[in-house]
Amino acid sequence: MREKLKELLLNYKEGKLSLEEVLERLKILPFEDLGDLRIDHHRALRKGFPEVIYGQGKTWEQIAKAIEGILKTGENVLVTRLSPHKAEKILSLYPQAEYHPIPRLLVLKQKEIPLLGKGEILVISAGTSDLPVAEEAALCAEMMGNQVGRLYDVGVSGVHRLLHHLELLRRANVLIVVAGMEGALPSVVAGLVERPVIAVPTSVGYGVSFKGVAALLGMLTSCASNVAVVNIDNGFGAAYVASLINR
Repeated sequence: MREKLKELLLNYKEGKLSLEEVLERLKILPFEDLGDLRIDHHRALRKGFPEVIYGQGKTWEQIAKAIEGILKTGENVLVTRLSPHKAEKILSLYPQAEYHPIPRLLVLKQKEIPLLGKGEILVISAGTSDLPVAEEAALCAEMMGNQVGRLYDVGVSGVHRLLHHLELLRRANVLIVVAGMEGALPSVVAGLVERPVIAVPTSVGYGVSFKGVAALLGMLTSCASNVAVVNIDNGFGAAYVASLINR
């Protein structure tokens, strides 16, 4: 968005665009009112990344309307928590989009994603059951301009699997660690590296895991001082924070 505004102002300065044309292009800032939703077109300029569409709870028609609003600005589109049924409807309108069924993410790229991160973000999952959240984090981090590595199914029940990849862990600039059950993995990883570790509790686990609450509390009470925690199943939030750190 910043580059587009610069280009717009330079074109006006050089006489390539009239004042009326500039005003027409700027009229959707800071947001566009589409009735039942408002697209925050100013977000990329204000926060460094365009608005992301949260698909859960919206109708596919509302999601399509939001996608159309973002496409007009030339930005890439990211939709999280999109059910397969809604994705099918969206793909019929935008066949160029990509749907990732495991994390329930839809991506529509209009332009190349510049590499903005200073290093690699490594996404680690305790188990294969945590993959929906881990892949949400990984794909979102890639959309935000980061080089992303993946290390999956290395939980504490077989910690030797994790220790086999110490070099990979220590090479990363930021680590996102996704775990359910008792949520112990982020503390183990944090004890091995000198980098920030973003812990993501998942709702994976039996009875008294309380759909991720046990993992959340375990991560919040970690004795490792380089651990920060996001909400249960919030792979997107972890990716956003990791991206800001990595810049």
